Amino acid sequence: MEDKDSYRPGKSMTARSLSHTTSCSPIAGLYAITNGASADLLDHAAAALRGGARILQYRDKGHDYQRRLTEARALAKLCAQQGIPMIVNDDVDLARACGADGVHLGQDDPDITYARTVLGTQAIIGMSCYNDLERGRNCAAQGADYLAFGSFFESASKPQACRAPLDLLPQAKSLGKPLVAIGGITPDNGRDLIAAGADCLAIIRGVFTAVDIAAAARRYAKLFPDFTDCRS
Repeated sequence: MEDKDSYRPGKSMTARSLSHTTSCSPIAGLYAITNGASADLLDHAAAALRGGARILQYRDKGHDYQRRLTEARALAKLCAQQGIPMIVNDDVDLARACGADGVHLGQDDPDITYARTVLGTQAIIGMSCYNDLERGRNCAAQGADYLAFGSFFESASKPQACRAPLDLLPQAKSLGKPLVAIGGITPDNGRDLIAAGADCLAIIRGVFTAVDIAAAARRYAKLFPDFTDCRS
């Protein structure tokens, strides 16, 4: 078994540099989140990347670990080939096993310290902060790489999610971390979130349930005023 200390996110994938300070920062733009098990998962993910997604999160709540590992590895390879960060939802050990660039964690998941120990200093660790600015402050202090707030609008993916007010985003800017907005976001309301301070728009159904996934992704990606196609 591979030694934890030798692990680097994506080390088995095509080599690329992920800098938080470049114009193609891995924590800016459209953040596409997969929508559970699908026979066309890889094709759908590729379409989202063609449309301009700048981060891809593998989100699957199923219990078939081998299937999820196979899918996650395929997505990590796809993203590595295009220089796009691939994040795993909830599962730190799956993120390590598939060679992902990082993990996204919620309040019921392992903490940042554990994730950092397993994934290493170069991993991208994002935290759900819901509508809780104080949680965001604590996560930032613990070393989170980005903070996700929402749901800002009614969400079909998480209908019971707590609602976050729009003015939470300018308040959270003081925390000094990239901000991800999530929850019921459309191309029509997404511009307001960006104007309020969101660095990323996290989209599940708005991208992955569209008939033309690439076109749907492009509509979101174009909301960002500095959007350029910087994929290699």
